[in-house]
Amino acid sequence: MFTANRGRLALFGAVAVGAVVALAGCATGDPLATGSGDSASETLIVGSQDYYSNEIIAEIYSQALEDGGYTVDRQFRIGQREVYLPDIEAGGIDVFPEYTGSLLQALEPDAAAGTADDVYTALESALPDGLSLLDRADASDQNSWTVSKAFAEQYGLTDIASLANVTEPITVGGNSELEERPYNPEALTAKYGIEFAGFTPIEDGGGPLTVKALLDGDIQITNIYTASPAFADGSIVALDDPDNLFLPDNVVPVVSDKVDDGAADILNAVSAALTEDVLVTLNARSSNDQESADKIATDWLAEANL
Repeated sequence: MFTANRGRLALFGAVAVGAVVALAGCATGDPLATGSGDSASETLIVGSQDYYSNEIIAEIYSQALEDGGYTVDRQFRIGQREVYLPDIEAGGIDVFPEYTGSLLQALEPDAAAGTADDVYTALESALPDGLSLLDRADASDQNSWTVSKAFAEQYGLTDIASLANVTEPITVGGNSELEERPYNPEALTAKYGIEFAGFTPIEDGGGPLTVKALLDGDIQITNIYTASPAFADGSIVALDDPDNLFLPDNVVPVVSDKVDDGAADILNAVSAALTEDVLVTLNARSSNDQESADKIATDWLAEANL
């Protein structure tokens, strides 16, 4: 088992609790009532990727569950999917914020592209026994092949295939596991004939170091998630993906059999409120304002009446 990076216990006031009760009244059951029963005596382990946005979502899940009477053990910043997926499959984690398309491709590398609903349905079938999906959020954090605006304008780049027009050496940068993904540089070479000069590992998950390397010209292309606030100033551009190399990547809780109906109601309520714009705003508070995941989660749950 991994070492928890955070062990914060967030308690909401009576106003927030009342909001959860009101919301639960619209659902199939009362998550607070369920959480106060025998099921709450068993601790739910909530995990997250080593990625700031995923940690924020995991903290939101954790605080919402705690406010519903559940005991939570935070196991955050575990690593990337290659590290934590075996433990999820083995039942070592009970709640994990995942991304539908990326998880499906990890489980079934040859999975076909489709709509967000198609990918969700395929992922339900691909999950190992003992795991299930709850409701997916409208929010997604899509993979993208991203270049600087200056580089895009220089070569008239609009979509991934147009990288074939580039006449200078193209260096790829990003987390080292990017080289193993189904949409990796080798896949671009095979599909579009694009040649690359090399790969530069930058282990910050498309964060400020990666963006700086892109803008400085140390790399020419990288993988940055589309909910990143780095896109806000227009200095970087996500290339279009008409051939669906990237599957829809909606945020979704993956849960074990220890998650009962009351906990599921709580997590589904979070998913219902988590939109694309909300996720970008939450990410900006972390990336730009350097706020902690627990503060961001507490504030948003109160604002969302959860």
